[in-house]
Amino acid sequence: MRHRNAGIKLGRTSSHRDAMFRNMVTSLFKYDRIRTTDVKAKELKRWADKIVTLAKQGDLDARRQALAIVREKDVVHKLFAEASERFGSVSGGYTRIVKDGRRPGDAAPVSIVELIAPEKSKKKEATRKKAKAPVKKKAGVQKPAKAKKEAKAVSAPEKSGAEPVAEKATDADS
Repeated sequence: MRHRNAGIKLGRTSSHRDAMFRNMVTSLFKYDRIRTTDVKAKELKRWADKIVTLAKQGDLDARRQALAIVREKDVVHKLFAEASERFGSVSGGYTRIVKDGRRPGDAAPVSIVELIAPEKSKKKEATRKKAKAPVKKKAGVQKPAKAKKEAKAVSAPEKSGAEPVAEKATDADS
């Protein structure tokens, strides 16, 4: 029974597993997106969310705990500097897993793990969508069905190389 045993073994020793996930977390925060197998991605999400929670706290103890896991100081400093802006109002779910098919060599299911986008860009997109209202077409501007059929008849011979047929003037065109 696996009572209170969180995480997955992945067929590795505990030291190898810890080293692998530390490197993966470092790469995730350095590049904002990495590609890995589905099982590793699910476990990496736990590690990454824990580090982001520490970064949102922002105190010295949290920074030291993050430095014990993340391999590069520059990555930790960057994360702590932008964590409150980027993940400020969100409580959990800082990463996203997107399925990416199968790996060519061994057909292992592969996913992309990425950090969620900053909130500012979401707000900007929402205001852009509101500003661009859809343009409604007027009923009088559309061509009648007869004129559309004639336009298709004109365009068909042009493709075959024959001379175009002159279009008849209708009341709706004028």
